[in-house]
Amino acid sequence: MHEQGIVEALLALALENAEKAKANKILRIYLVVGELSGVLDEAVDFYFSFLSRNTIAAGASLFFNHIPAQLRCRNCNTIFTPEKLDLHCPNCKEQQVEIIAGRELYIDSMEVE
Repeated sequence: MHEQGIVEALLALALENAEKAKANKILRIYLVVGELSGVLDEAVDFYFSFLSRNTIAAGASLFFNHIPAQLRCRNCNTIFTPEKLDLHCPNCKEQQVEIIAGRELYIDSMEVE
């Protein structure tokens, strides 16, 4: 359910940028969504279609670019993509990691007219 607040913020940002561009209609919105963001495409689509009604974004298509999780081992500095979210370093087997990719959630670009 947290997607509703996220979509409200994304829609507000899209509308603000469309206004700056003096656009009459938002056609497409390209989103970058990290694997660890906890955001579900279907929920974003659902809330977007509901919240964008009566705006210049009504009917806009959403496109999702998914970014896989990447971790860095704090012990040996190995960078890896976890398998099934196993946080153990494949090199030294330690579990002291820092997330370096996968939490992204932002509008990459939009197409307007």
